[in-house]
Amino acid sequence: MGIGGTLYSRVLRRTSTFTAVILASAFVFERSFDLAAEKIFDTINKGKLWDHIKDKYEQ
Repeated sequence: MGIGGTLYSRVLRRTSTFTAVILASAFVFERSFDLAAEKIFDTINKGKLWDHIKDKYEQ
């Protein structure tokens, strides 16, 4: 039994398991994509965001 057979017997055989795997995968992908986008945005805008310059203006 290859990877295709294992995948079918473990995940794709039942609709409920397939749905759960799809939902979990979508959640993990969305979270990972969001964290990566935030990191890239913060890197590009370093020194320009309020979190980086608020010490200069708060008393």
